[in-house]
Amino acid sequence: MIRHAVLFKFKPDFPAEQREAWTSGLDRMRGNIPGLLALTHGADVLQSARSFDYAIVADFESAADIDVYNTHPLHEPLKQYSFPNSEQIVSVDFELPKEMS
Repeated sequence: MIRHAVLFKFKPDFPAEQREAWTSGLDRMRGNIPGLLALTHGADVLQSARSFDYAIVADFESAADIDVYNTHPLHEPLKQYSFPNSEQIVSVDFELPKEMS
């Protein structure tokens, strides 16, 4: 199993209606993309100096399933909200130990 984590540092002027459309779209992906086993997301609660604003954590059966997710019709439209409204986006993908999957 592969865990995919993405962190977003938003621009200060990310319009609220676009942010709502983006998070609603994230919710729609759950259970509707082959190979996507779990998806959680949320805003940072600590707001420390090193914090990012938002995180997405998704678990996939395999690395190949991340390729399916990245180009899936439910995922593609969300990029129109996140890419132009983010100062920085970072991600990491790692294999979960067998005892955790």
